[in-house]
Amino acid sequence: MEQKTKYTMKIAFTGPESCGKSTMAKWCSLEFSLPLSEEFAREYLTDKEHYERQDLDIITIGQLADWKLMGNHFVADTEMTVMKIWSEFRYQQLSSTIREACETQEFDHYFLCAPDIPWEPDPLRENPLNREELFLLYETELALHKRPFTVLRGTLEERQKVVKFILQDLLNC
Repeated sequence: MEQKTKYTMKIAFTGPESCGKSTMAKWCSLEFSLPLSEEFAREYLTDKEHYERQDLDIITIGQLADWKLMGNHFVADTEMTVMKIWSEFRYQQLSSTIREACETQEFDHYFLCAPDIPWEPDPLRENPLNREELFLLYETELALHKRPFTVLRGTLEERQKVVKFILQDLLNC
């Protein structure tokens, strides 16, 4: 049996709600033998009926703490562009905590998941009708900060093929 190499990269999946981030992050973690940093917001918001803008700072701090524990070798199911866009979109403001986290985060590559897959209802999801609008905000933000990113579209298999190609190229495999 072939043994997988343990790659040393920080990879992030980002995009609007219900666009395949978690599915792709879990697959990438297994495929490239990297630990998975799950979305802290899911854990934090699970038992909350409502949340406020201040909760976004708590979520940001929790996510950053998880990344710190992970070191420089992991796949992130989310990243700080999510926090920035959501704060601005939902509350029309941005805290210094989220702004700084977004500006200083560093990943070797970002995969922006397009909302071209069916919406899947979830108690924590709020925006089934404006995913494309939010997607464009993500694309603009990543480009503005000159983040190395690739847009993922299509079926799961098509997305996986693109991720493999990009990461194998980055790793010179």
